[in-house]
Amino acid sequence: MTKRESNVDRVYEALRRMAADFAFKPDQRINESALSKLLGASRTPLREALNRLVAEGFLTFQSNRGFFCRSLTPQYIIDLYEARVAVECEALRHACARATDEEIAAIARALDRMEPSYISTSDMNDLLEMDEEFHISLAHLSQNNELVRMLRNINDRVRYIRLIDLQRMRDRAGSETPGDLSAHRIILAALQTRDPAKADAAMRSHIEKRREQATEAVRIAFSQLYVPAD
Repeated sequence: MTKRESNVDRVYEALRRMAADFAFKPDQRINESALSKLLGASRTPLREALNRLVAEGFLTFQSNRGFFCRSLTPQYIIDLYEARVAVECEALRHACARATDEEIAAIARALDRMEPSYISTSDMNDLLEMDEEFHISLAHLSQNNELVRMLRNINDRVRYIRLIDLQRMRDRAGSETPGDLSAHRIILAALQTRDPAKADAAMRSHIEKRREQATEAVRIAFSQLYVPAD
């Protein structure tokens, strides 16, 4: 890797984290000069990184106006959840046919090891990381790298809203076992029996329950992103 490529990757990773976390407000114009100073990057690698993020759906570009943060609306989040349903259900269908018994057993063991932390943690970032790890592990069993890549992209673009949704779920559940953990076991049971119809129904139900909360989660997100300064 050349020095230029390395610098582009460094800038890209920093900007991707910022965009995923809405460090830029929804629909906000990106100040390239300020970013260049902040990241210690010249115009060329910054532009390359910004264009990559446009291609991945984190930013938009308007001719003669520049780069903007993506919008944040209930419909945008619903679109992402619908895409997630399509990707994960297709991946799971392939996993039912292609995964080995040992690969499925390994995910079951990982879920067992994860459970105490999943129930006890108060850190929503840790909780989301465990949740995504389970879903990505299932997607890998499809033996389709493009499905895995698409799922990772969707996860990153919806992460801010999912953190809000997980906090709301945890607040409602109290000391009870979180609903997502029970849903994970239902999905895994269908995979263990190699039943694609049951696996599809379980995954679809699991994701669509979260989609139904999109409007409220977006409202909360805006209240957090636009907290008046003291």
